[in-house]
Amino acid sequence: MKCAILAGGVGSRLSEETSSKPKPMVEIGGRPILWHIMMIYANQGFTDFVVALGYKGEAIKRYVIDYCALHSNLRVDVGTGAVTHLDQSTPNWRVELIDTGVPTLTGGRIKRLAPFLDNSRFMLTWGDGVADIDLRRLLAFHESHGKLATLTAVHPPARFGHLELDGDRVCEFSEKPQTREGWINGAFFVLEPGVMDYIDGDDTQWEREPLERLALDGQLMAYRHDGFWQCMDTLRDKVLLERLWQSGDPPWKTWR
Repeated sequence: MKCAILAGGVGSRLSEETSSKPKPMVEIGGRPILWHIMMIYANQGFTDFVVALGYKGEAIKRYVIDYCALHSNLRVDVGTGAVTHLDQSTPNWRVELIDTGVPTLTGGRIKRLAPFLDNSRFMLTWGDGVADIDLRRLLAFHESHGKLATLTAVHPPARFGHLELDGDRVCEFSEKPQTREGWINGAFFVLEPGVMDYIDGDDTQWEREPLERLALDGQLMAYRHDGFWQCMDTLRDKVLLERLWQSGDPPWKTWR
């Protein structure tokens, strides 16, 4: 099954980083968040990726092309230019990098990926969020209901420090990454090819008309994920993810 990743947005709310690179290339622990997302999928056996490029997409192309060389031991014959990889430490992924246009909205990017998805069921997520999600359980849930679309419902991230009060006394203060109130769309979709019929073109935002119409038609189901989820919309989010990574036990790191 192919895993589509939308990686073409401008990321204007993270302009401190994205003025020179696309948001999926913003690093957490020295690796682009795109790498972290792909590792979440690959660790659970999903290694066939289709990445929708847009804003500064050439940076993602360069990273993927150079990945093997940058993370392997090499023997270089300077005279002939031949390069030999001396180990097999790099992951066995297949990555298709598809230009979907800079101004194209999220729905339009998905529809532009259609020729590369083999008219088959596929997974979809954004290039800026991580979770400790069990993708096999997500897939089993999708298969159980027979509808066109499954989204992952998550608890929203906390934007402020959490307080436990005893009267007027603060007895606990913590910067929690998530609340336990309400549900929001956390992406990590499983979709049938029929969802393409709900997308009109490049100017369609997936989170608006397509999902609204799928819901009205009874074709949209929610897989509830009670574990960790965090997007990287702002510099504050990046700092939080970096702090979690540096702790040595980031909650989305299910690989070893």
